[in-house]
Amino acid sequence: MNEEKRKVKSVSLETFVFLGILVVVFGFIGRQMGVGIMFSVMMNTAHDLLLNTVFFIMALAVLAGALSALLSEFGVIALINKLLSIFVKPLYGLPGASIIGAIATYLSDNPAIISFAKDKEFQKFFKPYQIPALCNLGTAFGMGLIVTTFMMSLGQEYMLPAIIGNVAAVVGSIISVRLMLRFTKKYYANHAQQEADETHSHELTTHREIRDGNIFQRVLDAMLEGGKSGVEMGMSIIPGVLIICTFVMLLTFGPSTDPVTGEAVYLGVAYEGIGLLPALGEKLMFILNPLFGFTDAQAIAFPVTSLGAVGAAMSLVPRFITENIITPNDIAVFTAMGMCWSGYLSTHVGMMDALGVRKLSSKAIISHTIGGICAGVVAHFLYVLFV
Repeated sequence: MNEEKRKVKSVSLETFVFLGILVVVFGFIGRQMGVGIMFSVMMNTAHDLLLNTVFFIMALAVLAGALSALLSEFGVIALINKLLSIFVKPLYGLPGASIIGAIATYLSDNPAIISFAKDKEFQKFFKPYQIPALCNLGTAFGMGLIVTTFMMSLGQEYMLPAIIGNVAAVVGSIISVRLMLRFTKKYYANHAQQEADETHSHELTTHREIRDGNIFQRVLDAMLEGGKSGVEMGMSIIPGVLIICTFVMLLTFGPSTDPVTGEAVYLGVAYEGIGLLPALGEKLMFILNPLFGFTDAQAIAFPVTSLGAVGAAMSLVPRFITENIITPNDIAVFTAMGMCWSGYLSTHVGMMDALGVRKLSSKAIISHTIGGICAGVVAHFLYVLFV
C-alpha cells in the first residue's frame, strides 16, 4: 500500500515541539541513570532482544507457517470454515464467509484480511456497512497462532491459560465487531445498501487451490513456502521489537543489584530501566487487580506494548517469568489482550485506508480498545472459574 505524503514547510512549529519532547523524554531518563549508561543500556537491550527473542519468535513463526500452509493445502482450513460459518452471523452480525478472513489473520497477521475484503467476489456476501468491520475482525485474530504457540512454549503450566486466552480473545472480537457495526450503520445510513446474496455460489467457499505434483511434493512445497512466510514475518517484527520493546523495558525495569554491596546501581547492562511504568501501574492496581488479576504492577507493560506491536510485547514475557513477576493467570490475560489487540494502533489506520473508509479509523480504534480490555477481563474470570 503506497500512501501519498503531504508537503509542508521544511522547518515548522512541529519541528521545535518534537525536539522539545525528545529532549524532555531522554533528558528525564538520562538524569536518572546517566546519559552514557542510558545509551549503553539501550544498545545492550536491543542486541539481547535480537539474539534471544526475535530469532526464537522467528523459529516459531517458521514452524507455524509450515503448519498453516499444510492445513490450507489439504483442506483442513476449508473444513474449519464450513464448521464455524453457522456461528458467525448470530455472534458477529457478519456473513459466514468472513470467518475465512479471521482464519487468515490468525495464521498470519492483521493485514491478511484486507486482500479478502477488497476482493469483488468476496464483497458480494456483505452489505456495505459490514465491510469496514472486517478490519476489527481480522485484527482481533492477528498473529494468533504465533502468540498462542509462544505462550505454550514457555512451559506446560501455560498451555491451558493460552487456550483460555484464545477463548477470551474471541469474546473480545465479538464486542469489537458489534460496536464497530453500530458506528458503520450510522455512517452508511444515507447510502443505498445492496443486499448480500449469501446463497451465491462462491469460489472462496466451494473450491480451493492446490499445488502441482504428488502428495509428497505438495507436502514439501507447502512446508517450505509456509516456512518462508514465517521467515518474512519474523523479519518484519524486528523493528517493532527492538524499538518499542527497548523503550518500554527502559521504562519498566529498575537498576541492577551490585553483586558486592547489594545496592541498586546502574551498570549499563541489558534490561535496566527507571521503573516508571510500575510506579504508574502501582497507582492503578486497585483497577488492574480486580479486572485482570495482575499481582505485580510491571505486568501492565505487556498490554501497553501490545497496542503498538504484540511481537515486542511477547519479548517481555520470558523475563517476567524469570523474575516471578507474572502468574499463569497473567499468561491467559496476555494471550487474550495480545491476540485481540495485536499492535492495532500501528495497523488500523492503514487498513481502514485500504478499505476506503479512513474517516472511520477513530471509531474502529475506539471499538477495538474496548474489545481488547474486555478480552483481558474475560480471560481473568475464565481462568479463575476453571483453574
